[in-house]
Amino acid sequence: MLRGGCFCGAIRYEATGTPFHPTNCHCWMCRRASGAPFVAWFSVARSSFRFVEGTPTRFRSSTKAMRSFCCRCGTQLTFEHDGAPDEIDVTICSLDDPEQMVPADHVYTSTKLAWLKLADGLPEHPGARKRAR
Repeated sequence: MLRGGCFCGAIRYEATGTPFHPTNCHCWMCRRASGAPFVAWFSVARSSFRFVEGTPTRFRSSTKAMRSFCCRCGTQLTFEHDGAPDEIDVTICSLDDPEQMVPADHVYTSTKLAWLKLADGLPEHPGARKRAR
């Protein structure tokens, strides 16, 4: 089981089952929502994810997606894409132990910041990769 939560501790979650698609996303929406050059995510089946303490604030960040975050400290927690109703993406760095989940690739590299040089040797996808497991 993976456990995590927000910076201030008001929101806690658990993810059971097998995580998939650990990635670094370079899309402009992830950058703006996090204030960082990219965001590390992993996916789990929606049925294996639950908030166990607190209720995050949710907002529709595009016509196709919903994001959640802690309204007290601002930690971004999840991303839900309307086209993948059985999956939920969770920020790797909101895990209690983010070392448990190592990104396997980079997505949306066609929009990554020009000053960011990737040197980790991971596969780079110019856009989204297929979301299904």
